[in-house]
Amino acid sequence: MAQLWGGRFTKETDRNVYLFNASIDFDKRLYLQDIEGSIAHSIMLEKQGIITLEEKDAIVKGLRSIRDDVENGSLEITDEYEDIHSFVEANLIQRIGDAGKKLHTGRSRNDQVALDMKLYVRSEILEIDSLLYEFQKILYRVMEENLDTFMPGFTHLQKAQPVTLAHHLGAYFEMLRRDRSRMKDIYQRMNTCPLGAGALAGTTYPLDRSYTASMLGFEMPTFNSMDSVSDRDYVIELMAALSTVMMHLSRFSEEVILWNSNEYGFVEIDDAYSTGSSIMPQKKNPDIAELVRGKTGRVYGHLMAILTTMKGIPLAYNKDMQEDKEGAFDAIDTVKECITMFMQMVDTMKFRKDVMKDSANKGFTNATDAADYLVKRGMPFRDAHSVIGRLVLTCLEKGKSIDEMTIEELKEISDVFEEDVYDAVSMKTCVEKRLTIGGPAPEAMKKVLENYEKYLKEPFFAKENYNLGGDIL
Repeated sequence: MAQLWGGRFTKETDRNVYLFNASIDFDKRLYLQDIEGSIAHSIMLEKQGIITLEEKDAIVKGLRSIRDDVENGSLEITDEYEDIHSFVEANLIQRIGDAGKKLHTGRSRNDQVALDMKLYVRSEILEIDSLLYEFQKILYRVMEENLDTFMPGFTHLQKAQPVTLAHHLGAYFEMLRRDRSRMKDIYQRMNTCPLGAGALAGTTYPLDRSYTASMLGFEMPTFNSMDSVSDRDYVIELMAALSTVMMHLSRFSEEVILWNSNEYGFVEIDDAYSTGSSIMPQKKNPDIAELVRGKTGRVYGHLMAILTTMKGIPLAYNKDMQEDKEGAFDAIDTVKECITMFMQMVDTMKFRKDVMKDSANKGFTNATDAADYLVKRGMPFRDAHSVIGRLVLTCLEKGKSIDEMTIEELKEISDVFEEDVYDAVSMKTCVEKRLTIGGPAPEAMKKVLENYEKYLKEPFFAKENYNLGGDIL
C-alpha cells in the first residue's frame, strides 16, 4: 500500500480501512492535473532557491515521463496507491530517486487536491460551454429555416396562440445562452489558485504563489489558506448550473416526446437516433429524449449530495470532502453526453410543417385574434371575448375551424363580422402582426436572428480567450 504518510504509526492500516479510505479508483482521472500542478510547483521551488536547478530538471523530466507512460498504456494506475497524488509521487521517486522526495516541499495534499479539482473543473467548464455553443448553432440553423413554419403555441398544454417553429426554438436558444453565461460566471469566480496554502495555514517556505498561479493560468492566488483547502463552492455552483442545463434539456425532451407521438406527429426522429420495440414492429421510440429526461434526476441528485456533504463541515479540510469528486465526475460526463446526443438528434430531426400548421388551425389558436378583430370594430373586449367563446362552441359542434365558417354562420353569432375577418384570423396574419421584439412575426424574428448571428460569431467564452496554462506539461 503506497502512502504519503506513516511515520507516526506503528502498525499497518487495516486493508478494508485502506480501501474505504482510498480514492484512486475515481481520482485517477486527475493524473494530468496532478502532474501539471507538480511541474509548476517544482519550477517555482527552483526559482525561489528551495531546490536546485538540477533537481527541478529531474523532477520535471520524471513527471513528464509518468504522463507519457500513462497515456501510452505502459504505466497503469492501480489501487496499490491510495490516491493519484501518491501514485505520481511514488513513481517519481522510483524514477529519479531522492530529488523526487523534495517535490512535496511547501505543499500539502489538501492544497494539492484543491488545485487538481480546480484545474479539472475549469477545463470541463470550457468543454461544456463549447458543446452548448455547438447546440446553439444547430438551433440557429433550424430557426433560420423555419421563420414561416406555423405551429400552435401552448399554455397548460392547451393550444393557445399561433407561433412559428423558429419562435418556439428561440426559447431554447435563450435558455442555452443563460446556461453559457452561468458557465462563464463560475469560471471567473473560481479562477484563483490554492497551491501553496498548505494543509490550512500556509508554509514557512518562501513560496511565490503568484508565480505558480500565473503558470497555471489562474488570475491570482487565493487569499485565505483555510478557505483555499476547504472551498468547494465552485463544485456546488457547477452542479447547480449543470442541473439547470439538464432541466432545459429535459423540457425540450418532453416536447420532442410529445411531438413524436402519433397524436401530434410534428416531428420525425431520424432512424439513427431512435429505437424500435422488441414485440411491436410499428414502434419508433424517442429513446434519446427519454433518457435525457431520465438522467436529469441523476444530475439533480449529485447537486443535493454535495450540498449535504458540505453543510456541516468545520474549517478547514475534512475527509468528507473526498466525496466531491465521484458525483461531480458523473454529472459532468452525463451532461456532456446528453448535450451531444440531444443536439445531434435535433440536427437530424425532420419537422412536419404541414401537420404543425394544420394543428394550429384546428386548435382555435386564432381565437384571440378573432376577439381583437371585433374590438377593432368597436366592440368592448369583454363582449368580444364572450362572442368568440360562443363561436368556438359552435365550431366544435359543426366540426369546423373559425376560418372554415361561412360569413353567414359567423353573422349568426355577431353581425359585426364582415368578409375581412378571414384575413384577420388567418395563421399568416395572426403571426405576422405580432411585430414586437420577442414575438413570432418573421420580421421580428429576423432582428433576433441578426443578434444571434453576432453572438455566435464572437463566442464570449471560447478557449482561445483564456490563459489556461498547460504549456508546462
